[in-house]
Amino acid sequence: MNTLIKGLNVIIGEGVTIGENVSIANNVVIKAGVTIGSNCIIQDNVVIGKSPTRAKTSILPEVKQLPPTVIGSGVTIGTSSIIYANATIEDDVFIADLATVRERVVIGMGTIVGRGVSVENDCKIGSKCKLETNSYITAYSELGDYVFIAPYVVTTNDNYMARSKERLDKFKGITIKDGGRIGANAITLPGITIEADGSVAAGSVVTKDVKREELVLGSPAKRIRNVPESQLLRNQ
Repeated sequence: MNTLIKGLNVIIGEGVTIGENVSIANNVVIKAGVTIGSNCIIQDNVVIGKSPTRAKTSILPEVKQLPPTVIGSGVTIGTSSIIYANATIEDDVFIADLATVRERVVIGMGTIVGRGVSVENDCKIGSKCKLETNSYITAYSELGDYVFIAPYVVTTNDNYMARSKERLDKFKGITIKDGGRIGANAITLPGITIEADGSVAAGSVVTKDVKREELVLGSPAKRIRNVPESQLLRNQ
């Protein structure tokens, strides 16, 4: 049975496909063409399929129309979250309140996107990741599976800090391989790679790549030891 629970002031665009047992709360906007799987929960004030608005000074190319958003089954989208057009949210993803997922983003199966998290455009997030409260995933980043991002982590992609046209073809986000972890309030510079099971201690500033199974600490972050065997992904 297709059980669709709709709150007040729900707007559903043309060509939207919604699976079975989907709960939709108040003031939700679902743009045209969006696909939503079964057993999903969409809470108050959510917008799904929003088209990006390009600033006059933006370096992003102007796009007239993006493909529609695809939401898998078993997904929860928290209050006042915004999922942009051409995003793909795979099965069993949990997106908490006030999160933003931009265009051309893929969020892998079973990943948790915490309260106030921003995932910028053109990112790929793997399965079973945890992006905790108010962390920021910069554009053009790629995270593997089982990646952990603690609260208030900041990633960056622009070494020129918005000055000079030289930067325009040099944007590069962060790459974190399977099992990589970053502690609270850490900052990563553009283009950093954290290899599998590499770990960054809280409050660190990462200016160089982090090797496999290495723990780094400080500003700038330096190796202090290997990650303990009991903490490695293969031993979980």
